[in-house]
Amino acid sequence: MSSATMAILTIGVVPLAGVLPLLTEHIREEQIAHISLLGEMTPDEVMAEYAVGDGEKGLLTLLSNNQLVMVSRQKIERDVRSAIAMLDRQHYDVILLLSSEQLTGFTTPPRDPPRAAADHPAAGGIDRRWAPVGVIVPVEEIMPMQRQKWLSLEKSPYYALANPFTGSDSELLTAGKTLLEQGADVLVLDCLGYYQHHRDVLQKALDVPVLLSNVLVSRLAAELLV
Repeated sequence: MSSATMAILTIGVVPLAGVLPLLTEHIREEQIAHISLLGEMTPDEVMAEYAVGDGEKGLLTLLSNNQLVMVSRQKIERDVRSAIAMLDRQHYDVILLLSSEQLTGFTTPPRDPPRAAADHPAAGGIDRRWAPVGVIVPVEEIMPMQRQKWLSLEKSPYYALANPFTGSDSELLTAGKTLLEQGADVLVLDCLGYYQHHRDVLQKALDVPVLLSNVLVSRLAAELLV
């Protein structure tokens, strides 16, 4: 076991059940701290402090009442930077920022897991430079961010919606089938709310490679611990 310490920083409510088992292969759970910027706040408190102001851009996040809301990107990025500085002063060896959004304004740019994962062994050796990718995401509102995120792929991905929090397995299968009909050879579940169960549902029914973003992120983070 590694003696390193890790802080996991999230913006809203992020389920860690799919992340922790992979990390605890290398580090004891008591060496991992989880800090959520908004997760302990009530929805009213969040909107009072982080409402989107005039001229500000929005950022979608999940709150403690299991509702997705739009908050101010500028205010979130400001406080994420402050939280990272605080964790750095506490001498954590690894700070893992889990967010579906691409955040800016860092002195040292964070490693981008979607791009780093593209050629990672955890992805099963699939060459996504040539294989058409189908990306399943939870809600329509994050589509613009998703298209920006996957620009590093030589072929533009196909996209479909299936909400892991409120949707059903049949809706997930419909999304997967739609992507295959459009030409995808690989499916990516790109939300930390998707679990191994969702991957198994797709892989068993459709017989195609299915990648979980939380597995890829966890394995990339685990490499920093050894």
